[in-house]
Amino acid sequence: MLLAIDVGNTNVVFALFEGREIKARWRIATDPRRTGDEYAVWLMQLLDIEGFGREAVDRIIIATVVPRALHNLRVLCEKYFKVDALVAGEGAAQYGLSIDVDQPSSLGADRAVNTIAAHAKYAGDLIVVDFGTATTFDAVDFNGAYKGGIIAPGINLSLDALVGNTAKLPRIAIAAPRDSSVIGRNTEDQMLIGVFWGYVAMMEGLIARMRAEIGRPAKVVATGGLAVLFDAHTAIFDEVDPDLTLDGLALLAERASTA
Repeated sequence: MLLAIDVGNTNVVFALFEGREIKARWRIATDPRRTGDEYAVWLMQLLDIEGFGREAVDRIIIATVVPRALHNLRVLCEKYFKVDALVAGEGAAQYGLSIDVDQPSSLGADRAVNTIAAHAKYAGDLIVVDFGTATTFDAVDFNGAYKGGIIAPGINLSLDALVGNTAKLPRIAIAAPRDSSVIGRNTEDQMLIGVFWGYVAMMEGLIARMRAEIGRPAKVVATGGLAVLFDAHTAIFDEVDPDLTLDGLALLAERASTA
């Protein structure tokens, strides 16, 4: 079985694949100081709860946007699984796609893997929106080439900045406003309207501009934790694919094994 590890700025997601099917997944807060032994104590218990032994894992692939986390994850793989992990973008797990931007080496592993998965799953020109610590908007042409994109603060970062730099505004949870009114009657509602509907307007505006610049019909694919929440309140997404990054890792590992 394949263990795919997606290291983001906020969370690390571990997913166990049988073929292309995810059999189990687990999430832990990203901390580059966490050792391979600490990962093992946590992960081995979860594998056992799901009914899998460590010997079931014979392949591992890692994608990380936090370089300092990679060493300890490699220790986990080598010491506890006896597997030399593939790393997305390196060696046998090279992306194998055209990265048509000024600095191709600066493209984050998550965005490259999203590009691979999106092109494999959906036809034509694409705009991939990934809700993470930052929200990224990526243009993928009909040939599967990465053409560039946009990086915007994630909605939680925006809310943290608002609360952290004002004296009296309370911390609120991200949620859809209770009704469609954009005139709030109290401080909390006004904050939620500003953050939530402001974010929706930002997404719709940026995607409209990207579509105009692409000049051809482009399907919008959304992924990441907040995709489902926003999908209920905007018609801008054509597809919501929560497992896009993990599916891209599985595809990259499959290609590496047959290369």
